[in-house]
Amino acid sequence: MARTLSQDLRDKVVAAIDGGMSCRAAAAHFNVSISSAIRWRRLALQHGRAVAKPRGGDWHSGRIEAHGSFIVSVR
Repeated sequence: MARTLSQDLRDKVVAAIDGGMSCRAAAAHFNVSISSAIRWRRLALQHGRAVAKPRGGDWHSGRIEAHGSFIVSVR
C-alpha cells in the first residue's frame, strides 16, 4: 500500500508550480509522480491547500457487530 506523503512536501510542490515551474518539472525536482503534482495543484486550487485524505479506519467490525448479540449469547 502506498504511503501518504508529508504535507510539507505537498506544499513545496504546489508552491513551486505556483512560482512558475511546470507540474512535470516540479514532480521531477521533488521526486514525486507527475500525477501527484497535478492532483495536489488541483486540490490547492479547489480547496486552498492540498491536504491528504484520512487513511485507515476499521472496515470489518461492522460485520461482527451486526451479529454481536448472537455471539454473546452462544457463550
